Amino acid sequence: MKVVRSIEELRSQLLGQLRTAFVPTMGNLHAGHLSLIKLAARHGDPVVASIFVNRLQFGPKEDFDSYPRTFEADCDKLAKLGVYVLFAPDERELYPEPQEYRVSPPRQLGDTLEGEFRPGFFVGVTTVVLKLFSCVQPRAAVFGKKDYQQLMIVRNMCRQFALPCEIIAAETVRADDGLALSSRNGYLSEEERAEAPALYKVLQAVRERVVNGERSLADIENDAISELRSRGWRPDYVSLRRRGDLQLPPTGWGKEDEPLVVLAAAHLGKTRLIDNLEI
Repeated sequence: MKVVRSIEELRSQLLGQLRTAFVPTMGNLHAGHLSLIKLAARHGDPVVASIFVNRLQFGPKEDFDSYPRTFEADCDKLAKLGVYVLFAPDERELYPEPQEYRVSPPRQLGDTLEGEFRPGFFVGVTTVVLKLFSCVQPRAAVFGKKDYQQLMIVRNMCRQFALPCEIIAAETVRADDGLALSSRNGYLSEEERAEAPALYKVLQAVRERVVNGERSLADIENDAISELRSRGWRPDYVSLRRRGDLQLPPTGWGKEDEPLVVLAAAHLGKTRLIDNLEI
């Protein structure tokens, strides 16, 4: 595997490659990331990965400085999976001047759910993804469903800008107890790690109630939030949304309407976890 630090060297390595599959990451790779690499290999060749902790998508009180960085271990994992090139730029390479041009998702999608609780987050995401796509010029790129809203925003951005890149959705990878794999799981204490699967169990209970015919969606959401609070969590949201656009379901939603997804974000101790479940 070739590790490159500059855009010029990256383009030199990929010159003439027309079927590149791309997996952008922020590093600290776990089994969920590795599943993205394996999926990418089924949709293109060669496979390119990136590791870049993007300051633009972190708020002023978020964990940019403490975000786990495990570069050497990540390189070993990627090399074993046959990644052709790892693009690992520093900030000065990717942002040689202040990034004054930025991509803003539409407010109805970018300012809800994660966008409400992390203002500016999706501007940072879409800006760096567009820049990485410009550098790599992939035919396909893989994003995980765990970041459901991010996946939708990136897919819509590619469509509206007519980017020649297919966005591939990878299913959420979970530990045996149901916890969605995440780099931030490493922040959890032993006691918190034992409690963390409760978030997924709450989502499963929401799905069961909807599938069994309950139609008071607000009551279902409020009960889920109350359950998390009773267990010591600090929920930001548990929300049932339409899968197609992540907008609120219509009043009187029924099985004949488009399918739903339940999304949640909640703090457990100092760690903020997100998860979702399609219904």
